[in-house]
Amino acid sequence: SDSGSDSEESSLSDSELQEAFARGALKPGLNVVLEERPKRRNDTDGLKQCLAEFRQQLPWVERLDVTLGPVADPVSQGASASDAIDPENDFQREMSFYRQAQAAVLEALPRLRKLQVPTRRPDDYFAEMAKSDQQMQKIRQKLKSKQEAMERSEKAKQLRAMRKYGKKVQVEILQKRQKEKKNMLNAVKKYQKGLSDKLDFLDEEQTSSQGSKKGSANQRTKKGPNAKRRYKNQKFGFGGKKKGSKWNTKESFNDVSSFQSKVAHNKGPGKGGRGGKGGKGGKKALNKRPGKRARQKMKNRAR
Repeated sequence: SDSGSDSEESSLSDSELQEAFARGALKPGLNVVLEERPKRRNDTDGLKQCLAEFRQQLPWVERLDVTLGPVADPVSQGASASDAIDPENDFQREMSFYRQAQAAVLEALPRLRKLQVPTRRPDDYFAEMAKSDQQMQKIRQKLKSKQEAMERSEKAKQLRAMRKYGKKVQVEILQKRQKEKKNMLNAVKKYQKGLSDKLDFLDEEQTSSQGSKKGSANQRTKKGPNAKRRYKNQKFGFGGKKKGSKWNTKESFNDVSSFQSKVAHNKGPGKGGRGGKGGKGGKKALNKRPGKRARQKMKNRAR
């Protein structure tokens, strides 16, 4: 049969190959090593025939191919093209591409107008979008929600920063008030103990209270206490220790500059002796009001 003969030939060929490999007649590798290099052939006729086969003779309006050099650069007109363009310079290379495209446009537009081919989009041109309006609406809603979320996050961040700054300012103000209160209490204690005779803490307290009630000192003029306050200050003082305030001291005991002998020994006006003017046995004051019984007698006489 044919299958039997094919198997025999294949087996014979395998055995022959093994024998040739054992003799060293076969070289490793699948490619056959040629002893001589093949000669190159320049088949010009064959190349021209292939070019004519795939070349299509179509009109220019179907091809729209324009092959031109770049437009002359007015800055480098004197230089040649090879000297003007540096391939390593990105700006010059891109400008050369731009000028070449400009030359192609200047060449192609008149030809298109001559062939009555429109080159501008009409005002009523309508191009259907690749995506539907529903899909674009979903995208718009998604972008809008994303933007709103970003705005909310930024607003919350600003609020947190403002709260943090407000708390910091509030803590600083409270610490400042506590420090001022502590300093004032220490000054009051020193004044009560007689260690200091300055009353500057009262002025500071008054100015601070006026500043908190009436505003900043730059906008409002500073005013002193009114006449009523000055009278009360003069009469009652500024508070503080009252007990023992009228006790004599060594300095006050030795100070006799304010001593008046006439007043001390009842020799002044209205304080004479028994027979003196204004004494106990003297005449009564002229402006003294008469008694009730005397006034009644005077009324009866007038009737």
